Amino acid sequence: MIRCTRDVQLVETRKKKSWRKKRKGGNVKWRALRLDTGNFSWGSEAVTRKTCLLDVVYNASNNELVRTQTLVKSAIIQVDAAPFRQWCLQHYGVEIGRKKKSAAKREGAEEGEAAVEEVKKSQHVLKKLEKLKEEHKLDSHIEE
Repeated sequence: MIRCTRDVQLVETRKKKSWRKKRKGGNVKWRALRLDTGNFSWGSEAVTRKTCLLDVVYNASNNELVRTQTLVKSAIIQVDAAPFRQWCLQHYGVEIGRKKKSAAKREGAEEGEAAVEEVKKSQHVLKKLEKLKEEHKLDSHIEE
């Protein structure tokens, strides 16, 4: 399930196409789209998923575009990572984004883990996951 931080009401009220804005002297300028979802790719894994835009973080050309959260080419944006996290769990059997538990916490958490059971996987799937894990190496920033 994809979880967005944006309210559903905002999604419904946003305009889906660009529109003309009249200026002084009869000139016209085009207002940009205000997107909240998009199709984004994880380049190193060659995976593309539809996900929510969270924020515009950096824009080399103008800080005003960051403040107004305008999407332009080469802008750096934050997206919701849930679809990519689900893909990684399904493809490699590795959970990304979970904090590593210490030994003391593991003993106390064993009771809670009984309630949340993993889906049993066949021998074929387990062999396939082991083979993928051998070849796969996560980026150090993602592992943390």
